[in-house]
Amino acid sequence: MGVDQPPTLLPDPRCDWSRLDRAARDAAYDNNAAVPDSAAQAAARNAASAAYRVAHPEGLDIPYGAAPRAALDLFPAKDPGAPCLVFIHGGYWQRNSRDLFACFAEGPAAAGWSVAMPGYTLAPEASLTGIVAEIGQALDWLAAKGSAHGIAGPLILAGWSAGAQLAALHLSHPAVAAGLAISGVYELGPLRDTGLNDALKLTDAEVAGLSPLRLPVTAKPLAIAYGTAERPALVHDARAFHALRSTHHAPGPLIPVAGAEHFSILDELRRPGGVLVRAATDLAKGLCA
Repeated sequence: MGVDQPPTLLPDPRCDWSRLDRAARDAAYDNNAAVPDSAAQAAARNAASAAYRVAHPEGLDIPYGAAPRAALDLFPAKDPGAPCLVFIHGGYWQRNSRDLFACFAEGPAAAGWSVAMPGYTLAPEASLTGIVAEIGQALDWLAAKGSAHGIAGPLILAGWSAGAQLAALHLSHPAVAAGLAISGVYELGPLRDTGLNDALKLTDAEVAGLSPLRLPVTAKPLAIAYGTAERPALVHDARAFHALRSTHHAPGPLIPVAGAEHFSILDELRRPGGVLVRAATDLAKGLCA
């Protein structure tokens, strides 16, 4: 039987970062500009999510905290003991909302899972430190009160884009059994040189303490997925994060989704039997092995 080896890392596309002007640095993280039909994909996602919420209205808009966005949408399975995918949306911590991603409950629901989708306060109203704290509060709520809403199974914490960074940070939460990080940013330092920081206003302490690539490795299983057509900076972060975890013998696969870009990769979570649905299912199976 062969032994899995950490992937060979490609050169960091930000190696000449200091030589790039502001426009080039912004472009390194501009997923919308990199995907010509990103607006059409978002519009289709929003419409599908609105329809899904209409069809599943029972567990919507449940507060877990005092802030207006500190609420959960819950889609419990018939079996309260089924695994629950806790999905954190993206948008560089300053765009989007949980309701726009409801359609991605379809894939896990088809596998018999529950799904929980926490919202959070966006920057600049909240700092990244505050956003991280809200996700922890949502997980505390699920651990304490989820069973009263039909969610009593193991929590698999997933996130996309900015949500992947938030999921990686909370892998160590006692209520979380495993994680699925999709198309994330795991090193925050370069973001301070882009327009994204106009709202985030990242501090030195946040860059050091909230970049998963700079933190101690959590031993729980974490699958790390990225699309092979993503921005090179995100591909590099995913591969580097998996390599770091592999060095520390932390379990979890690296999942390159062939041909997927930053938005189409989520089709693999919405589609029953999609690559990301299978990845979550494998994580849950591993907990029982």
